[in-house]
Amino acid sequence: MSLPEVLLWQALRKRPGNLKFRRQFPQAGYIIDFACLEARLAIEVDGEAHERRDRPERDERRDAALLAAGFQTLRIPAKDVLKTLEAVVTHIVMTCHARSPLHHRPAAGGPPPRSGEELSAPNPPRNGEVAARRADGGVPLNAAKRRSC
Repeated sequence: MSLPEVLLWQALRKRPGNLKFRRQFPQAGYIIDFACLEARLAIEVDGEAHERRDRPERDERRDAALLAAGFQTLRIPAKDVLKTLEAVVTHIVMTCHARSPLHHRPAAGGPPPRSGEELSAPNPPRNGEVAARRADGGVPLNAAKRRSC
């Protein structure tokens, strides 16, 4: 690993933003520098070599393959890691949080009723009847017979 990659890994392994990162993660036939699996984010630290010859085209093909596998690629220049590591980590955390699924957000109004459950409240007891229920929540058999009369 290069110096910028080592410095970034030292920061990412502390789980900033309560996120877990993996390094040297294999995906879509490539080895990703760092990955946040929850956010499906591939993080690549690019040195000067990524600006030369056919490297930009190769990086585009790699990014397309990762995108097809469900990973967005975030490319970070190595010089930025060396100059502003804290800002780079903040940017990574914000990007991950923006992409992370909302697992813990409750649905409005609660969950839908289960199959067989009615949406309306049960009928109240009549003429001094006691509202009895079976253990499974159904109406007692004798009460069902009385209602059908």
